[in-house]
Amino acid sequence: MSYLPFDATKKVLITGAAGFIGFHLSKRLLGLGATVIGFDNVNDYYDVRLKESRLEILRQYPAFTFIKGDLADEAAVTALFEKYQPDIVVNLAAQAGVRYSIDHPRSYIDSNIIGFFNILEACRHHEVEHLLFASSSSVYGNQQKTPFSTTDNVDHPISLYAATKKSDELMAYTYSHLYGIPATGLRFFTVYGPFGRPDMAYFKFTNKIRRGEAIQIYNNGDMYRDFTYVDDIVTGIEHMLCNPPKANEFGDRYKVYNIGNNKPEKLMHFIEVLEQAIGKTAKKEFLPMQPGDVYQTYADVSELERDFDFKPATTIEEGLGKFAAWYKDYYKD
Repeated sequence: MSYLPFDATKKVLITGAAGFIGFHLSKRLLGLGATVIGFDNVNDYYDVRLKESRLEILRQYPAFTFIKGDLADEAAVTALFEKYQPDIVVNLAAQAGVRYSIDHPRSYIDSNIIGFFNILEACRHHEVEHLLFASSSSVYGNQQKTPFSTTDNVDHPISLYAATKKSDELMAYTYSHLYGIPATGLRFFTVYGPFGRPDMAYFKFTNKIRRGEAIQIYNNGDMYRDFTYVDDIVTGIEHMLCNPPKANEFGDRYKVYNIGNNKPEKLMHFIEVLEQAIGKTAKKEFLPMQPGDVYQTYADVSELERDFDFKPATTIEEGLGKFAAWYKDYYKD
């Protein structure tokens, strides 16, 4: 094994700990015996009760500490770092969603730009061993070349959400270069699974199928997504935590990785598998492509495989089966 396994003696700060990926990562690390400080504003972008349910599980671990606060609040972020002195920071807090960014642009600037700037400043003044931060496959825009590689040009984001994620990568690189902060960007590809985000298509589809309502299928179903099961995302991050980038030829300690399933699925096939997992057929309404949407996502994960001997491999049949089982248990009505 060419990489170091996670060291559970490290104190890890996870922003967005009440969120989907943040919850699963926190739970994994707590299960390994780590100390986790969770930070989240628990906003109402989607059902707050789901966020509270995640936090209720995390609070069962004595080594978990939760602080409610907003990344855009500089004083709150500074106080957080001064009090807890984290060894590793994983910034997963962000305003998510492509379509929401069309009508609510300011929240993306506040959270994804100003909020991340505050994290970078805190890492600058409180030396950390490694900063990992969430980016997105959205930075690739509508490019035709597949699979998407981290060496591809990403200068043409087609939503403000994507633009803020590209901006985060640029800011992180600059801070890494100027102040020697070891930083790793994580380009996630369509993450799904139990305790997922209700604004994501698979979750919205399930809600509507349960209620007997029609699901909206954009671009008449002619779309491809590299659906990635959340446990695979968490495993990838776990492998990276204690392995900050080594200095390149310019002395920079900065790296970006794709974390995706490396297997794009046609949207209509994904819906068929979801229907089978739920045990109910969906009513379907076909619509044109929406502003900000991309036709396909497809991750080249060769660098992830090379550096960490890991490649996401959970099939949608297995992943959606686990999601459906959780959904039926959580929404017992």
